[in-house]
Amino acid sequence: MTAARALREQLSVDRATITVIEPRSYMTYQPFLAEAAAGSVEPRHVVVPLREILPDCDVLAGEVTGVSSAASTVTVRVADGNVRQVGYDVLVLAPGSVSKTLPVPGLAEHAIGFKNLGEAIYLRNHVLSRLDAAASTLDEDLRRRLLTFLFVGGGYAGVEAMAELEDMTRAATSYYDTVAAEDMRWILVEAADRIMPEVSANLGRYILNVLRERGFEAYLNTTLSSVHDGHVELSDGTEFDTDTVVWTAGVTPHPVLRNTDLPLDDRGRVRCTPTLRVEGLRSVFAAGDAARVPDLTSKGSDAVCGPSAQHATRQAKRIATNVLALLHGGKPRKYRHAYAGSVASLGLYQGVAEIYRIRLRGKPAWLAHRGYHLAAMPTWHRKARIAADWLLSLPFRRQVVALGELHHPRREFAMATEAQGTRTAGDDEAVRNGRD
Repeated sequence: MTAARALREQLSVDRATITVIEPRSYMTYQPFLAEAAAGSVEPRHVVVPLREILPDCDVLAGEVTGVSSAASTVTVRVADGNVRQVGYDVLVLAPGSVSKTLPVPGLAEHAIGFKNLGEAIYLRNHVLSRLDAAASTLDEDLRRRLLTFLFVGGGYAGVEAMAELEDMTRAATSYYDTVAAEDMRWILVEAADRIMPEVSANLGRYILNVLRERGFEAYLNTTLSSVHDGHVELSDGTEFDTDTVVWTAGVTPHPVLRNTDLPLDDRGRVRCTPTLRVEGLRSVFAAGDAARVPDLTSKGSDAVCGPSAQHATRQAKRIATNVLALLHGGKPRKYRHAYAGSVASLGLYQGVAEIYRIRLRGKPAWLAHRGYHLAAMPTWHRKARIAADWLLSLPFRRQVVALGELHHPRREFAMATEAQGTRTAGDDEAVRNGRD
């Protein structure tokens, strides 16, 4: 989106056709997923419709299934299910990443990721519905299981999601007579010996101490061994039951790259030169999580840019200038960006920040987190809407209602047709979902 927007500003419609291929019709600002899940930001405000922000660009709703640089074509499965071949003169490849999963028994059946808006809203509704179920059951074992929440992966996504959701549910318990904040159990499992590798070791330890003071359990140097029917086994022998497993244990490049003739490294990323060109190809560029881009600011010869939005958006702008240089016979420039720092929210009024070696904690860091991401959010009217969400949350409490019917919108109608004897074969799945 960033690359297309920058190119459209420099290339008139009569000079170039810019086509953006994306299965969703919007861009998700992922740093706000945790706040959307916790109810601090309206979900609609963290997405940007592509057709709104990319006027005079062709937005093709479809999924790329292959790329042939030899034929200069992209294979696309469009929304109606048909397959098309789209030709190009210049290709910018930025498919991003997907959740990196492992062959853990029961993981596919019981876990959920935290990579997109749908997962974030589902998790919000699921967590709040566990409180409702726990408040109504007389089975103590079931109650403990419902109020136990497991997060696997101690990076940004896992820590922010867990901290924001715990903050939300702690506020929600004030509406329950039979559920208290102390009844809940929040567990973080991390395979490394520290959490939040994106920040310094000292700041990582501070974050861990803050979480533990809030009652979180953290298992470092530990992995998830199995999760059969809600019964969890960890590599250190710890066992417990849970109804919520959130998997945020890293990302891997989008699997579509395996269906291309592009050069890939051993991790499945597209190999790029410092100018963001794909190695050996003059008119193909790549950026973001799926690209292996040398980090020229690091002393190590094999250093590459990390999978972060900070790099991806800046790489996109450099790609735009280099595409223009390619079209006009100019010389492409190398991508070079020194790490500016990181900001993270740990719930209302709590956060950490490390900006150009300046470390902030608590409320100042929380304000820095909000200020940075508000500035980075595209379009002024979305900035205004998010700021309004935040301002309204100051005098008023969070909205803590679970809208589980969003995930099965035909459930009640299908059950009604069954009861009245008018059900059709197409209602069977909705009825089963209703019973579940």
